[in-house]
Amino acid sequence: MSKAKGKGTKAAKKNQHANERKQAVLRVVLSSTCEVCKTPCARGMRYLESMQQPGAVGKGVPCILTRTYV
Repeated sequence: MSKAKGKGTKAAKKNQHANERKQAVLRVVLSSTCEVCKTPCARGMRYLESMQQPGAVGKGVPCILTRTYV
């Protein structure tokens, strides 16, 4: 049995494009940034409330407003 001409090349190209997909990158912001934000989001407000509790330790929250694609 002989292969049809060009068979298999389409699958190879398809795999190459899957690796080149754009990926979203979000900046991690602290509660002080969420406090002065002009467009507050639910995640940021929840984080801000939790950081106002006594003894709270936070490392930031991903900000959807700073989303860029790489």
